[in-house]
Amino acid sequence: MAATRVRCHSNAPFTRLPHTHQRNSPTLPISPNRVDFSALKGPTRKFLLPPIGDGSSVTRRVLSTGCGKTVRAVLEEKKTDAIRETTTEVEEKKRFTCVMKFGGSSVASAERMREVADLILTFPEESPVIVLSAMGKTTNNLLLAGEKAVSCGVSNASEIKELSIIKELHLRTVKELDIDLSVVSSFLEELEQLLKGIAMMKELTLRTRDYLVSFGECLSTRIFAAYLNKIGVKACQYDAFDIGFITTDDFTNGDILEATYPAVAKRLYDDWVHDPAVPIVTGFLGKGWKTGAVTTLGRGGSDLTATTIGKALGLKEIQVWKDVDGVLTCDPTIYKRATPVPFLTFDEAAELAYFGAQVLHPQSMRPAREGGIPVRVKNSYNPKAPGTIITKTRDMTKSILTSIVLKRNVTMLDIASTRMLGQVGFLAKVFSIFEELEISVDVVATSEVSISLTLDPSKLWSRELIQQELDHVVEELEKIAVVNLAKGRAIISLIGNVQHSSLILERAFHVLWTKGINVQMISQGASKVNISLIVNDAEAEGCVEALHKSFFESGDLSELLIQPRFGNGSPVRTMQVEN
Repeated sequence: MAATRVRCHSNAPFTRLPHTHQRNSPTLPISPNRVDFSALKGPTRKFLLPPIGDGSSVTRRVLSTGCGKTVRAVLEEKKTDAIRETTTEVEEKKRFTCVMKFGGSSVASAERMREVADLILTFPEESPVIVLSAMGKTTNNLLLAGEKAVSCGVSNASEIKELSIIKELHLRTVKELDIDLSVVSSFLEELEQLLKGIAMMKELTLRTRDYLVSFGECLSTRIFAAYLNKIGVKACQYDAFDIGFITTDDFTNGDILEATYPAVAKRLYDDWVHDPAVPIVTGFLGKGWKTGAVTTLGRGGSDLTATTIGKALGLKEIQVWKDVDGVLTCDPTIYKRATPVPFLTFDEAAELAYFGAQVLHPQSMRPAREGGIPVRVKNSYNPKAPGTIITKTRDMTKSILTSIVLKRNVTMLDIASTRMLGQVGFLAKVFSIFEELEISVDVVATSEVSISLTLDPSKLWSRELIQQELDHVVEELEKIAVVNLAKGRAIISLIGNVQHSSLILERAFHVLWTKGINVQMISQGASKVNISLIVNDAEAEGCVEALHKSFFESGDLSELLIQPRFGNGSPVRTMQVEN
């Protein structure tokens, strides 16, 4: 049945539903110009008004008589809903679009802060959340100041050299940026009092250490937020431990807990709705979920802060701004002809970070991977460079080797069981010793009766694994095994395509054989994108240079992918290797 169009006195049209949709409504006598409501019986005169348009915003409802006024009210409600939807869409567009994280070298001075501010403003289409590290070498200076305070005495705490360096840097920066001295003065005074407290107690606990180093990020973010406001960009400073970054109480190396994500999202979005401003967030910091004390996320933890915010807010991209043109094929300080890697997977990036690449924090990839958010690594000194994009997957059909990473000053242990073949629990006993002594293991290769492994030299921030600890490790292991300790080793990690692992090994061993280098240990990680070779530390840089020339500069790798091979897998022709 076709719908019948009727008009009220106001000439506002509405559509009368077919009979099947008006089962319970009264019949209305219709005249050419009006509806005769007097025909309605009963004390209440009502009729059903059908949906307007597609009915998506206004549902059918029973309305009182007074048609012109009522229909206008419904039309106004429809219009209001449409405006509300449009406003919501506009607000969504204005909401945060990306995280931009800047490391210590990017904000090391007033000049660099100005450049970072200008860089942010070159992306007017973005609504970023900014994450900052401490200025320059401030974190190192804070740690050194804390260690000196333990033994210098209360009266000398104010004279610690590193404290003077920190004060001078931040006061000079505030002056050059022409912002109020009060932005940093109270923090610098509190820092001095903290060092006096450490001197008085003659002790620097891990908890106090975390609180001490937090001053770096707290100062840099306040200075930068104040500068943005000064130049007319509305900004708001946030301490990560105050906006929901909840971690384990493992001081100096806290793990971010799941409760962080909804807490951070709620705080930042609520503040944005009430008073939109660019958030300037401290990297590296959190709050222990039991103690409520300030914790840190480990060295380079500002990357993890950025990816955590990206996942919490569901942003389209996480940008990590460094002082290099993205992730490189090797360390440019070792070999100057290193080139940027345009694309990486999260697995590759994690392996690169763990085995020595200083571009990304080893744990920072996890939130980005879980949130499916691309990470873009860019150079704040050269913003026009394309950088590196890190995603879950990438086209690997023409990829053999991605990057070569060197980790220096490694200690290698060969551990052979003194018991019979197939001793139950041997591996468990070995690793329980390392767990008890809180020493990290890098690379492992095992057989049924022996283990070869390397120890992470960066157990503590301010010093390397000392001889006393090594002696203790050997002493404990010798209770169950024969132990051979070898210092002065290096790990060369080849990050590449697992589908071509045989080709990578073939070429790598040929290069090292040509140079007369003996590989002392080999291991392939569970991710299958990393092959690690252990060599003497003194030979390591030469190995990296030779491997880089062979894999990235010889120009014949694409030919090797389609080259005919013998039944044993060896190539038909001999590879040419540059010396």
